[in-house]
Amino acid sequence: MGVILLGACAPVASPQIIKSTPPTDGTKTSERIPLVVFAAGSLILPFTALEKAFEERYPTIDLLAEYHGSIQVMRHATELHEPIDVVATADSSLIPKLMYASNNPDTGEPYANWYIRFASNHLALAYQPDSKYADEINSENWMEILARPDVRVGLADPRFDASGYRALMAFALAEEADQNYHYFGPMFNDQFRMPITIFRDDDLDTITVPEVLETKTGSHIVLRGASIQLVALLQSGEIDYAFEYESVIQQHQLGMVKLPDAVNLGEEVNADAYGMVQVNLDFQRFATVKPEFRGERIGYGITIPSSSPHPEEAALFIEFLLGDEGRAIMESYHHPMFEQPLVDGFENAPANLQALCVPAGAQ
Repeated sequence: MGVILLGACAPVASPQIIKSTPPTDGTKTSERIPLVVFAAGSLILPFTALEKAFEERYPTIDLLAEYHGSIQVMRHATELHEPIDVVATADSSLIPKLMYASNNPDTGEPYANWYIRFASNHLALAYQPDSKYADEINSENWMEILARPDVRVGLADPRFDASGYRALMAFALAEEADQNYHYFGPMFNDQFRMPITIFRDDDLDTITVPEVLETKTGSHIVLRGASIQLVALLQSGEIDYAFEYESVIQQHQLGMVKLPDAVNLGEEVNADAYGMVQVNLDFQRFATVKPEFRGERIGYGITIPSSSPHPEEAALFIEFLLGDEGRAIMESYHHPMFEQPLVDGFENAPANLQALCVPAGAQ
């Protein structure tokens, strides 16, 4: 079993660490190959189950997992240069944006030149029976409910977590779908010391997140470094609603307001419409990359960094994830897998993974 770490290296959240437990088969941890996996927080429960099943299949491997917001996962690999074997992110576009464009200082080679788009999700709202206006909220009036000043809404920090900037996108997309532009302002204006702004053009809504994102005293928005941290706040009644992925909401048996297909970023048929919104992060956390995120269908991505100490074992883990047992585990945790995983940079991927996927664009 491995290490689970929640959160981001930011003042908005303190990481929670669950220490590993000794193997139960009598094998000393020091004799096992440590396989380090960094993954998005929305993968905690299915990947924890995958870890157990994978180690039963490969008892000589000790899988050590850490979970963060997706941008923070990337940063551990490309900015902090940690020896990571597998990265799995809730936004597959982060891999070419940040890993293709960043070179390992030890080799001068990019941190990655391939990735697999293996799963999707839908953005939704989580709530509890005693959340304010729980008996009133639905998929049509959710913006109006959330914008009420007495409703406390949990939001993942968009500077670190993909669900955070996707929540901003959802608001803009909903306003465009309804041609009603009266909710983004009340929801976000005057909630932060430096404002989140939106600029609407004929073919693109651009949302800009400031470098310093801190809520004001009395704000009805509660900010955390990773969306998974909002679950505990919701369960304790500290917030009324939280933007979460449908899989996470189902895993924790929370109430769910499904967002319309034009808004939830989960439907391929709406992919072009999702592209009508973009989030810009107004700071340069990554030295060589301009942090701009265009709306698209949610796709989880996974790859093996070129700096991986154990690339063969990493490929075994991804093969296990994409195989029948891994798929069954993911489905049991309500996390939808793509029927056919897609590989960008197909020729660079390990051969055992090429056999399970098709090149991106060939489907």
